[in-house]
Amino acid sequence: MTRTNGTEAFDAAERAMWKGRAEAYAGSFARLCAHPVEALLDAAGVGAGTRVLDVGTGTGTAAAAAQARGARVSAVDADAGMVAAARARGLDARTGVLPELPYRDGEFDAVVGNFVLNHVGRPRTALAELHRLLRPGGRIALTTWSVRRGAGQDLLGRACEAGGAVPPPYLPRLDPAEDWARTADGLAELLGGAGFIASEAAELAWDHRAGVEEWWSGAAGGVATVGLVVTSQDPATVVRIRREYDRLSAEHAVAEGQLALPHIALLGSARRS
Repeated sequence: MTRTNGTEAFDAAERAMWKGRAEAYAGSFARLCAHPVEALLDAAGVGAGTRVLDVGTGTGTAAAAAQARGARVSAVDADAGMVAAARARGLDARTGVLPELPYRDGEFDAVVGNFVLNHVGRPRTALAELHRLLRPGGRIALTTWSVRRGAGQDLLGRACEAGGAVPPPYLPRLDPAEDWARTADGLAELLGGAGFIASEAAELAWDHRAGVEEWWSGAAGGVATVGLVVTSQDPATVVRIRREYDRLSAEHAVAEGQLALPHIALLGSARRS
């Protein structure tokens, strides 16, 4: 498979993975992804009057938080269902797919992307596009998942493995030529390579509190890669996965029906010269 075809296959798989999943995402993994939002906005210098673009807005969590700060917010997502959910919150959201977004050169003071970089087939090209959209001196801030994983990140995957799940062949797989080191240094270097200056990154670690049924509902609803794995199995295998999930989730129980799930992410920021 050529590099171009590999990239196209990854992007196509990502689009298919999220299509029609806005409601299932909002009811499950959206709260997890909301955790770094305030730190993300701080890193991008978002405040009253800031012209900010939220890339990969999803259901609009980061955009809504920026708007609450008094920022002038635009939001964009590749999935029409996510855009509709963001618009329902009163946000100026539109459909757009990295690395080509429908905005003018230098239109924004700040660009934020909360867990979007891990969903694009050409991360360096995507960052070059975000560089284009920033005014000179404007700031970018991004979160993505770290190569280091908290134990909570593996719970659903462990349940799938223990339940005998066979991953389907259509899971998104990034072309190795497009990959990068999923570390703080790797993210800072990625930003610097896209032309940003004063790039820096650090790990964020937290325990995500979620209900047992809430956390399962994301996978059962087909959300993210683990959701594709679960929903591609035959009914008997899904039953086994759920049984293993119930067994393994006891390791993270903090109250009846409640889990504390350790997660680790990266937060990177930089400035356009």
